[in-house]
Amino acid sequence: MHVTCDKTTLSDALSVCVHAVAAKSPIPALEGILFSVDKEKITLSGYNTQMSIQKNLPCDTIETGACVLSARIFFDIVRKLHGDQIEIQVDNDLNATIQCGKSVFDLKAESADEYPDLPQVNRSRGITLPCGLLRQMISDTIFAISTNENKPVHTGSLFEIEGTDLRLISVDGYRLAVRHETVESFGGESFRFVVPGATLRELARILPDSDEPVSVYPESKHGLFEFHETIMTTRLLEGEFLNYRTAVPADMPVRLTVNKSELVDAVERVSLIISERLKNPIRCLFEEETLKLSCVTALGRSYDAVTIPFCSEKIEIGFNNRYLLDALKACPDEEVVLELKSGLSPCLLKPLEGDQFLYLVLPVRLKAEDL
Repeated sequence: MHVTCDKTTLSDALSVCVHAVAAKSPIPALEGILFSVDKEKITLSGYNTQMSIQKNLPCDTIETGACVLSARIFFDIVRKLHGDQIEIQVDNDLNATIQCGKSVFDLKAESADEYPDLPQVNRSRGITLPCGLLRQMISDTIFAISTNENKPVHTGSLFEIEGTDLRLISVDGYRLAVRHETVESFGGESFRFVVPGATLRELARILPDSDEPVSVYPESKHGLFEFHETIMTTRLLEGEFLNYRTAVPADMPVRLTVNKSELVDAVERVSLIISERLKNPIRCLFEEETLKLSCVTALGRSYDAVTIPFCSEKIEIGFNNRYLLDALKACPDEEVVLELKSGLSPCLLKPLEGDQFLYLVLPVRLKAEDL
């Protein structure tokens, strides 16, 4: 194998693929990058049995071939090299030589035959949407993914496709996040699948914030995301995901339009006396045209207030400050509808019109010392 390519392009591609490389594996090859060269391109692959990332990049091929190179060492070498063009040559005994400018490195490679086959996903059905939009939808819901392994299916987000409607749903037992957009669907059917949170975090990191299309293809065990010379596959989570429609209360008599930024600022100010050790809730009192926010911890007391539309009922409700802030900050609109029923019922955040998003936050029962 013998190839030359642009050093910066190779470094950028490696920075994406290394995140799918196994940190430690009983299969040593999975701790490396699969480096494949054909007549037109280099294909880099990282795989940890749960997720794989492949990147294609242009090259000048002198001799085709494939091998596995230590991911950490290879990436460190490439990003530290000084020069525009990098030359990589691997002989029949798997001795690899990496050269760029005046720098030369000799490494021992492994046989590509030792690398497990990557999952193959059928592309007969799926959806297509702009990369930037999928990235935003993930960012707007990922905060509500559960970290509790007792219910593994909730450690990911549900993708629900019905015709041209795509919904992303995350739930962790304390809050619910739903994002809805219209997409291009093909395959002629509705389907649901759950993508692990770890995959979504990587996907949000590498998706370009652009209108370039990303295609999503699900199967029973694996899903595939394809965009901009990049293919990511992931094992899907199995199990019964929460029926979020029945979890959202329908009868919410108090409906207030609030300014998101003003409310976020007030919650953040009141939260200044809250710490990891002192996790007392924020007390919210909705009374006439004022929302009064307060908190009491061992450090002291805090108070702030926000002007709201007239509230016909006096409602006092407690919230975990981080859960409330996460939901508020995820709302894409400046004006948000806040729906309430009582101090023991969930709070809903919705758009003024339509159903682009829905956030549900469960209340925290207030104790006497919190008042």
